[in-house]
Amino acid sequence: MKSDTKTICPADRVNDIQEYYFSRRLKEVARLKMEGHDIISLGIGGPDRAPDEEVIDTLCEQARRADTHSYQLTIGMPELREAFARWYARHYGVTLDPATEIQPLIGSKEGILHISLAFLNPGDGVLVPDPGYPTYTSASRLVQAKVYKYDLTEEYGWMPDFDALERMPLDQIKLMWVNYPHMPTGTPANMALFERLVDFGRRHGIVIAHDNPYSFILNDRPMSLLQVPGAKDVAIEMNSLSKSHNMAGWRVAMLASNPQFIQWIVKVKSNVDSGQFRPVMMAAVKALDASDRWYRDLNEVYASRRGVAEEIMSELGCRFDPSQRGMFLWGRIPDNEISSESLADRLLYEADVFLTPGFIFGVNGERYIRISLCATEENLRRALERIRQYNKTNHVKTSMR
Repeated sequence: MKSDTKTICPADRVNDIQEYYFSRRLKEVARLKMEGHDIISLGIGGPDRAPDEEVIDTLCEQARRADTHSYQLTIGMPELREAFARWYARHYGVTLDPATEIQPLIGSKEGILHISLAFLNPGDGVLVPDPGYPTYTSASRLVQAKVYKYDLTEEYGWMPDFDALERMPLDQIKLMWVNYPHMPTGTPANMALFERLVDFGRRHGIVIAHDNPYSFILNDRPMSLLQVPGAKDVAIEMNSLSKSHNMAGWRVAMLASNPQFIQWIVKVKSNVDSGQFRPVMMAAVKALDASDRWYRDLNEVYASRRGVAEEIMSELGCRFDPSQRGMFLWGRIPDNEISSESLADRLLYEADVFLTPGFIFGVNGERYIRISLCATEENLRRALERIRQYNKTNHVKTSMR
Protein backbone atom coordinates (compact mmCIF):
# COMPACT_ATOMS: atom_id res chain seq x y z
CA MET A 1 0.00 0.00 0.00
CA LYS A 2 1.43 3.35 -1.02
CA SER A 3 1.96 5.83 1.78
CA ASP A 4 0.55 9.31 1.37
CA THR A 5 2.57 10.76 4.24
CA LYS A 6 4.11 14.07 3.25
CA THR A 7 7.84 14.40 3.83
CA ILE A 8 8.82 16.64 6.77
CA CYS A 9 11.99 18.68 6.40
CA PRO A 10 13.93 20.72 8.95
CA ALA A 11 14.41 24.47 8.75
CA ASP A 12 16.97 25.58 6.21
CA ARG A 13 19.21 26.82 9.01
CA VAL A 14 19.69 23.22 10.19
CA ASN A 15 21.22 22.35 6.83
CA ASP A 16 23.63 25.28 7.16
CA ILE A 17 25.39 23.84 10.19
CA GLN A 18 26.90 20.53 11.30
CA GLU A 19 26.84 18.78 14.63
CA TYR A 20 29.62 20.21 16.79
CA TYR A 21 32.92 18.45 16.01
CA PHE A 22 33.57 17.33 19.58
CA SER A 23 30.04 16.01 19.91
CA ARG A 24 30.67 13.79 16.89
CA ARG A 25 34.21 12.85 17.83
CA LEU A 26 33.40 11.91 21.39
CA LYS A 27 30.90 9.37 20.08
CA GLU A 28 33.78 7.73 18.23
CA VAL A 29 35.98 7.86 21.33
CA ALA A 30 33.16 6.26 23.33
CA ARG A 31 32.85 3.49 20.71
CA LEU A 32 36.57 2.77 20.88
CA LYS A 33 36.44 2.63 24.67
CA MET A 34 33.58 0.12 24.51
CA GLU A 35 35.80 -2.01 22.27
CA GLY A 36 38.43 -2.02 25.01
CA HIS A 37 40.70 0.85 23.96
CA ASP A 38 42.09 2.97 26.79
CA ILE A 39 41.84 6.32 25.02
CA ILE A 40 43.74 9.23 26.56
CA SER A 41 41.83 12.37 25.64
CA LEU A 42 43.86 15.54 25.13
CA GLY A 43 41.19 17.09 22.95
CA ILE A 44 38.54 19.06 24.80
CA GLY A 45 39.19 22.09 26.99
CA GLY A 46 37.00 20.99 29.87
CA PRO A 47 38.76 21.40 33.25
CA ASP A 48 39.24 18.07 35.00
CA ARG A 49 39.67 19.51 38.50
CA ALA A 50 37.01 20.56 41.01
CA PRO A 51 36.13 24.10 42.07
CA ASP A 52 37.22 25.35 45.48
CA GLU A 53 35.69 23.39 48.37
CA GLU A 54 33.97 26.51 49.74
CA VAL A 55 32.25 26.95 46.39
CA ILE A 56 30.94 23.39 46.50
CA ASP A 57 29.90 23.79 50.15
CA THR A 58 27.96 26.94 49.26
CA LEU A 59 26.12 25.11 46.49
CA CYS A 60 25.17 22.25 48.80
CA GLU A 61 24.10 24.50 51.67
CA GLN A 62 21.94 26.66 49.40
CA ALA A 63 20.43 23.66 47.60
CA ARG A 64 19.24 22.20 50.93
CA ARG A 65 17.14 25.29 51.64
CA ALA A 66 13.45 25.17 50.81
CA ASP A 67 13.39 28.71 49.42
CA THR A 68 16.09 28.43 46.70
CA HIS A 69 14.35 26.31 44.05
CA SER A 70 12.05 28.79 42.36
CA TYR A 71 12.52 30.56 39.03
CA GLN A 72 14.98 33.42 39.13
CA LEU A 73 15.09 36.76 37.35
CA THR A 74 16.54 36.75 33.83
CA ILE A 75 18.95 39.48 34.90
CA GLY A 76 20.32 37.30 37.70
CA MET A 77 20.69 37.92 41.41
CA PRO A 78 21.97 41.37 42.43
CA GLU A 79 24.60 39.60 44.56
CA LEU A 80 25.98 37.84 41.47
CA ARG A 81 26.10 40.99 39.34
CA GLU A 82 27.84 42.80 42.20
CA ALA A 83 30.36 39.96 42.52
CA PHE A 84 31.14 40.17 38.79
CA ALA A 85 31.63 43.93 39.17
CA ARG A 86 34.08 43.41 42.07
CA TRP A 87 35.92 40.78 40.02
CA TYR A 88 36.36 43.13 37.07
CA ALA A 89 37.48 46.01 39.28
CA ARG A 90 39.98 43.89 41.18
CA HIS A 91 41.57 41.94 38.34
CA TYR A 92 41.10 44.15 35.28
CA GLY A 93 40.79 47.62 36.79
CA VAL A 94 37.47 48.03 34.95
CA THR A 95 34.50 49.75 36.62
CA LEU A 96 31.08 48.28 35.76
CA ASP A 97 27.66 49.25 37.04
CA PRO A 98 26.25 45.95 38.32
CA ALA A 99 22.68 47.12 37.81
CA THR A 100 22.95 48.17 34.16
CA GLU A 101 26.24 46.99 32.59
CA ILE A 102 26.43 43.30 33.54
CA GLN A 103 24.29 40.37 32.41
CA PRO A 104 24.87 36.87 33.84
CA LEU A 105 24.66 34.02 31.32
CA ILE A 106 24.08 30.28 31.39
CA GLY A 107 27.49 29.86 29.79
CA SER A 108 29.27 32.05 27.26
CA LYS A 109 28.42 29.63 24.44
CA GLU A 110 24.78 30.54 25.01
CA GLY A 111 25.82 34.19 25.14
CA ILE A 112 27.20 33.95 21.62
CA LEU A 113 23.75 33.05 20.35
CA HIS A 114 22.04 35.72 22.51
CA ILE A 115 24.33 38.41 21.07
CA SER A 116 23.83 37.14 17.53
CA LEU A 117 20.04 37.18 17.91
CA ALA A 118 20.09 40.66 19.44
CA PHE A 119 22.23 42.33 16.76
CA LEU A 120 22.05 40.40 13.50
CA ASN A 121 19.20 40.40 11.01
CA PRO A 122 19.15 37.82 8.21
CA GLY A 123 21.76 38.87 5.67
CA ASP A 124 23.73 41.12 8.04
CA GLY A 125 27.48 40.61 7.87
CA VAL A 126 29.54 39.26 10.74
CA LEU A 127 33.33 39.04 10.94
CA VAL A 128 34.56 35.68 12.25
CA PRO A 129 38.23 34.78 12.88
CA ASP A 130 39.92 31.94 10.97
CA PRO A 131 41.12 30.05 12.92
CA GLY A 132 38.60 30.57 15.69
CA TYR A 133 35.96 29.03 17.92
CA PRO A 134 33.54 27.19 15.59
CA THR A 135 30.46 28.40 17.50
CA TYR A 136 30.99 31.96 16.18
CA THR A 137 30.30 30.63 12.70
CA SER A 138 27.49 28.23 13.58
CA ALA A 139 25.62 30.80 15.69
CA SER A 140 25.92 33.34 12.87
CA ARG A 141 24.48 30.84 10.41
CA LEU A 142 21.67 29.92 12.78
CA VAL A 143 20.50 33.54 12.73
CA GLN A 144 21.00 33.60 8.94
CA ALA A 145 23.72 36.23 8.99
CA LYS A 146 26.37 36.37 6.29
CA VAL A 147 29.74 35.16 7.58
CA TYR A 148 32.88 37.00 6.49
CA LYS A 149 36.01 35.17 7.61
CA TYR A 150 39.04 37.29 8.47
CA ASP A 151 42.43 35.64 8.40
CA LEU A 152 44.64 35.09 11.40
CA THR A 153 48.01 33.65 10.41
CA GLU A 154 51.25 32.76 12.09
CA GLU A 155 53.03 35.27 9.85
CA TYR A 156 50.94 38.09 11.39
CA GLY A 157 51.30 36.69 14.90
CA TRP A 158 47.68 35.44 14.83
CA MET A 159 46.48 39.05 14.98
CA PRO A 160 43.97 40.70 12.61
CA ASP A 161 45.39 42.36 9.52
CA PHE A 162 43.62 45.70 9.81
CA ASP A 163 44.62 46.76 6.30
CA ALA A 164 42.84 43.67 4.97
CA LEU A 165 39.85 44.37 7.22
CA GLU A 166 39.53 47.88 5.80
CA ARG A 167 39.15 46.37 2.31
CA MET A 168 36.15 44.26 3.30
CA PRO A 169 32.53 45.38 2.63
CA LEU A 170 32.28 47.05 6.02
CA ASP A 171 29.02 48.84 5.21
CA GLN A 172 27.41 45.38 5.27
CA ILE A 173 29.04 44.20 8.50
CA LYS A 174 27.45 44.74 11.90
CA LEU A 175 29.37 42.49 14.33
CA MET A 176 32.94 41.24 14.77
CA TRP A 177 34.00 38.31 16.96
CA VAL A 178 37.40 38.49 18.65
CA ASN A 179 39.00 36.33 21.32
CA TYR A 180 42.29 37.08 23.16
CA PRO A 181 44.01 35.18 24.67
CA HIS A 182 43.12 33.47 21.44
CA MET A 183 41.68 30.02 21.11
CA PRO A 184 43.11 27.87 19.58
CA THR A 185 46.50 29.56 19.09
CA GLY A 186 47.09 30.86 22.63
CA THR A 187 48.10 34.30 21.36
CA PRO A 188 48.01 36.72 24.33
CA ALA A 189 46.13 40.00 24.37
CA ASN A 190 47.84 43.39 24.27
CA MET A 191 46.59 46.93 24.70
CA ALA A 192 47.64 48.06 21.22
CA LEU A 193 45.43 45.40 19.66
CA PHE A 194 42.49 46.25 21.91
CA GLU A 195 42.79 49.96 21.10
CA ARG A 196 42.80 49.25 17.36
CA LEU A 197 39.74 47.01 17.69
CA VAL A 198 37.76 49.66 19.55
CA ASP A 199 38.79 52.31 17.02
CA PHE A 200 37.83 50.00 14.15
CA GLY A 201 34.41 49.30 15.65
CA ARG A 202 33.77 52.95 16.41
CA ARG A 203 34.69 54.21 12.93
CA HIS A 204 32.61 51.63 11.09
CA GLY A 205 29.66 51.19 13.45
CA ILE A 206 30.58 47.56 14.11
CA VAL A 207 29.93 45.86 17.45
CA ILE A 208 33.15 44.29 18.76
CA ALA A 209 32.23 41.13 20.68
CA HIS A 210 35.19 39.94 22.74
CA ASP A 211 35.12 36.41 24.16
CA ASN A 212 37.51 36.39 27.14
CA PRO A 213 37.43 33.06 29.05
CA TYR A 214 41.19 32.33 29.07
CA SER A 215 42.71 35.46 30.57
CA PHE A 216 43.54 33.85 33.92
CA ILE A 217 45.16 30.64 32.61
CA LEU A 218 48.98 30.70 32.53
CA ASN A 219 48.75 34.46 32.41
CA ASP A 220 50.20 36.81 35.02
CA ARG A 221 48.38 39.88 33.70
CA PRO A 222 44.71 39.33 32.83
CA MET A 223 43.43 41.89 30.34
CA SER A 224 39.99 43.08 29.29
CA LEU A 225 38.95 44.87 26.11
CA LEU A 226 36.93 47.14 28.38
CA GLN A 227 40.17 48.62 29.73
CA VAL A 228 40.24 50.76 26.59
CA PRO A 229 38.58 54.14 27.33
CA GLY A 230 35.17 54.32 25.66
CA ALA A 231 35.18 50.62 24.73
CA LYS A 232 31.74 50.03 26.20
CA ASP A 233 30.27 52.33 23.52
CA VAL A 234 30.88 49.70 20.81
CA ALA A 235 32.08 46.56 22.61
CA ILE A 236 30.63 43.61 24.47
CA GLU A 237 32.87 41.38 26.53
CA MET A 238 31.96 37.90 27.68
CA ASN A 239 33.71 36.12 30.52
CA SER A 240 33.22 32.78 32.22
CA LEU A 241 33.94 30.79 35.35
CA SER A 242 34.35 27.58 33.34
CA LYS A 243 38.11 27.79 32.96
CA SER A 244 39.18 30.25 35.64
CA HIS A 245 37.32 28.43 38.45
CA ASN A 246 36.91 24.85 37.14
CA MET A 247 33.14 25.33 36.80
CA ALA A 248 32.52 24.32 33.18
CA GLY A 249 29.49 22.15 33.91
CA TRP A 250 27.98 24.75 36.24
CA ARG A 251 27.26 27.08 33.30
CA VAL A 252 28.11 30.42 34.86
CA ALA A 253 29.24 33.29 32.65
CA MET A 254 28.52 36.95 32.01
CA LEU A 255 28.70 39.73 29.50
CA ALA A 256 29.42 43.38 30.07
CA SER A 257 28.68 46.41 27.91
CA ASN A 258 26.73 49.67 27.87
CA PRO A 259 23.16 49.71 29.29
CA GLN A 260 21.48 49.89 25.86
CA PHE A 261 23.30 46.81 24.53
CA ILE A 262 22.48 44.97 27.76
CA GLN A 263 18.77 45.83 27.43
CA TRP A 264 18.62 44.50 23.86
CA ILE A 265 20.31 41.25 24.88
CA VAL A 266 18.00 40.84 27.88
CA LYS A 267 15.02 41.07 25.52
CA VAL A 268 16.34 38.01 23.72
CA LYS A 269 17.51 36.12 26.78
CA SER A 270 14.23 36.58 28.69
CA ASN A 271 12.44 34.75 25.88
CA VAL A 272 14.97 31.92 25.71
CA ASP A 273 15.70 30.84 29.29
CA SER A 274 14.43 31.34 32.83
CA GLY A 275 17.65 32.24 34.61
CA GLN A 276 20.09 30.19 36.62
CA PHE A 277 19.62 28.02 39.69
CA ARG A 278 19.91 30.25 42.74
CA PRO A 279 22.34 27.95 44.63
CA VAL A 280 24.62 27.95 41.58
CA MET A 281 24.59 31.75 41.52
CA MET A 282 25.37 31.92 45.25
CA ALA A 283 28.26 29.51 44.76
CA ALA A 284 29.50 31.64 41.87
CA VAL A 285 29.60 34.66 44.18
CA LYS A 286 31.91 32.69 46.46
CA ALA A 287 34.10 31.69 43.50
CA LEU A 288 34.42 35.25 42.21
CA ASP A 289 35.73 36.40 45.59
CA ALA A 290 38.56 33.82 45.49
CA SER A 291 41.95 34.89 46.76
CA ASP A 292 44.97 35.37 44.52
CA ARG A 293 46.24 32.07 45.90
CA TRP A 294 43.47 30.22 44.04
CA TYR A 295 44.75 31.48 40.69
CA ARG A 296 48.40 30.81 41.61
CA ASP A 297 47.63 27.21 42.61
CA LEU A 298 45.56 26.69 39.46
CA ASN A 299 48.36 27.92 37.25
CA GLU A 300 51.02 25.85 38.99
CA VAL A 301 49.09 22.78 37.89
CA TYR A 302 48.68 24.02 34.33
CA ALA A 303 52.33 25.05 34.10
CA SER A 304 53.45 21.56 35.07
CA ARG A 305 51.11 20.01 32.52
CA ARG A 306 52.20 22.49 29.86
CA GLY A 307 55.77 21.24 30.18
CA VAL A 308 54.69 17.70 29.29
CA ALA A 309 52.48 18.97 26.44
CA GLU A 310 55.54 20.70 24.98
CA GLU A 311 57.40 17.38 25.12
CA ILE A 312 54.54 15.76 23.21
CA MET A 313 54.69 18.46 20.56
CA SER A 314 58.42 17.94 20.21
CA GLU A 315 58.01 14.18 19.95
CA LEU A 316 55.53 14.75 17.12
CA GLY A 317 58.00 17.04 15.37
CA CYS A 318 55.69 20.01 15.79
CA ARG A 319 56.84 23.61 16.14
CA PHE A 320 55.16 25.86 18.74
CA ASP A 321 55.40 29.33 20.27
CA PRO A 322 56.32 29.11 23.98
CA SER A 323 54.63 32.46 24.71
CA GLN A 324 51.14 30.97 24.33
CA ARG A 325 48.56 31.52 27.08
CA GLY A 326 45.46 29.55 28.04
CA MET A 327 44.75 25.87 28.56
CA PHE A 328 45.89 24.55 25.18
CA LEU A 329 49.13 24.17 23.26
CA TRP A 330 49.01 24.89 19.52
CA GLY A 331 51.67 23.52 17.22
CA ARG A 332 52.49 23.36 13.52
CA ILE A 333 52.75 19.83 12.17
CA PRO A 334 55.82 18.70 10.19
CA ASP A 335 55.84 19.36 6.46
CA ASN A 336 55.82 15.63 5.66
CA GLU A 337 52.44 15.13 7.37
CA ILE A 338 49.52 14.93 4.96
CA SER A 339 47.14 16.92 7.16
CA SER A 340 46.22 17.67 10.75
CA GLU A 341 43.25 15.32 10.47
CA SER A 342 45.33 12.38 9.24
CA LEU A 343 47.85 12.91 12.06
CA ALA A 344 45.08 13.10 14.66
CA ASP A 345 43.36 9.99 13.25
CA ARG A 346 46.61 8.02 13.24
CA LEU A 347 47.27 8.89 16.87
CA LEU A 348 43.69 8.02 17.87
CA TYR A 349 43.47 4.67 16.10
CA GLU A 350 47.08 3.50 16.46
CA ALA A 351 48.29 5.10 19.71
CA ASP A 352 44.98 5.55 21.60
CA VAL A 353 45.63 9.28 22.05
CA PHE A 354 43.01 11.87 21.08
CA LEU A 355 44.34 15.27 19.96
CA THR A 356 42.43 18.01 18.15
CA PRO A 357 43.22 18.62 14.47
CA GLY A 358 43.48 22.31 13.69
CA PHE A 359 41.32 22.19 10.56
CA ILE A 360 38.15 22.27 12.69
CA PHE A 361 38.97 25.88 13.61
CA GLY A 362 39.20 27.05 10.00
CA VAL A 363 41.27 26.85 6.84
CA ASN A 364 44.21 28.60 8.52
CA GLY A 365 44.32 25.88 11.18
CA GLU A 366 44.86 23.05 8.71
CA ARG A 367 48.59 22.55 9.35
CA TYR A 368 48.28 22.64 13.15
CA ILE A 369 47.18 20.48 16.05
CA ARG A 370 46.01 21.39 19.54
CA ILE A 371 46.74 19.67 22.85
CA SER A 372 44.45 20.32 25.81
CA LEU A 373 45.97 20.74 29.27
CA CYS A 374 42.75 19.42 30.82
CA ALA A 375 44.23 16.03 31.64
CA THR A 376 46.28 14.93 34.61
CA GLU A 377 50.04 15.15 34.33
CA GLU A 378 50.08 11.36 34.69
CA ASN A 379 47.85 10.96 31.63
CA LEU A 380 49.86 13.49 29.66
CA ARG A 381 53.01 11.48 30.41
CA ARG A 382 51.23 8.25 29.46
CA ALA A 383 50.26 9.87 26.17
CA LEU A 384 53.86 10.98 25.63
CA GLU A 385 55.14 7.43 26.19
CA ARG A 386 52.52 5.98 23.83
CA ILE A 387 53.55 8.41 21.09
CA ARG A 388 57.22 7.66 21.67
CA GLN A 389 56.53 3.94 21.42
CA TYR A 390 54.43 4.47 18.31
CA ASN A 391 57.21 6.47 16.67
CA LYS A 392 59.78 3.83 17.62
CA THR A 393 57.67 0.92 16.39
CA ASN A 394 56.87 2.64 13.11
CA HIS A 395 60.35 4.11 12.65
CA VAL A 396 58.93 7.62 12.59
CA LYS A 397 61.61 10.28 12.42
CA THR A 398 60.55 13.64 13.81
CA SER A 399 62.15 17.02 13.51
CA MET A 400 60.78 20.47 14.32
CA ARG A 401 60.87 22.87 11.41
